[in-house]
Amino acid sequence: MAKIIIRGSKLRFRAVARLGALAAIILVLAGCAAGNKNSEGSVESLYNTALSLLQDNKYADAAIAFDEVERQHPYSVWATKAQLMSAYSYYQNNTYDEAVVGLDRFIQLHPSNADIPYAYYLKALSYYEQISDVGRDQKMTELALKSLQELISRFPESKFARDAKLKVDLTRDHLAGKEMDIGRYHESQNQYLAAINRFKVVLAVYQTTTHVPEALHRLSESYTALGLTQEAKRTAAILGHNFPGSKWYIDSFEMVEGRLPAKEGKQDSPWYWPF
Repeated sequence: MAKIIIRGSKLRFRAVARLGALAAIILVLAGCAAGNKNSEGSVESLYNTALSLLQDNKYADAAIAFDEVERQHPYSVWATKAQLMSAYSYYQNNTYDEAVVGLDRFIQLHPSNADIPYAYYLKALSYYEQISDVGRDQKMTELALKSLQELISRFPESKFARDAKLKVDLTRDHLAGKEMDIGRYHESQNQYLAAINRFKVVLAVYQTTTHVPEALHRLSESYTALGLTQEAKRTAAILGHNFPGSKWYIDSFEMVEGRLPAKEGKQDSPWYWPF
């Protein structure tokens, strides 16, 4: 009888032990599930806090908050969103260098993301917003042009490509303006060969910009100053052929011919610059 009681006690102990172990496993799994839920709730809370800061125009704080989302939850779906939103916040705060760094990282890590065209567009805008007047260095203008052209090349059908094309035209016009500014300075210093080289750059590289008529006129002026009468007349003729209604043509014609030009209609042949 005693043996039976002892065996029964061992059996009961083993059953209780198994039940205890099972209960412990259940508690661990439940704890993990609760932990995952709390973690997800935490990342949502962090993201929403960052979004609220952005909506309140607290851009610097929003950028830091979005960075914190990625730092604490690097493998969540929210981290990818936060990367782009952080860059946008930096852009809105006019801290363009940080915006570009963040956008380059987003582009590198998520090349197939649906928001990649926007990332390229925002990067181009970060350079475009820093374009300075033609009297200063035009590095940002060149970077903006390069970034805009890359966007158009990669995503020609995106909704951002149309605006990018308009900005490309404005950017090229700005770069042409820089060449004109330098050329006019050289001309004012009687450095006519240096001026001619600058004006020729406008004609060769920036033919579709608004600066072409003036470039032809200034070129004709510089040739005249050097005593190159035939070159001056030829350049004035090209100006008149392509821009007969331009005030620059009137000035050039009067300069090389000593009289005002007769009114003529524009020729049908396209713009050309024979080198």
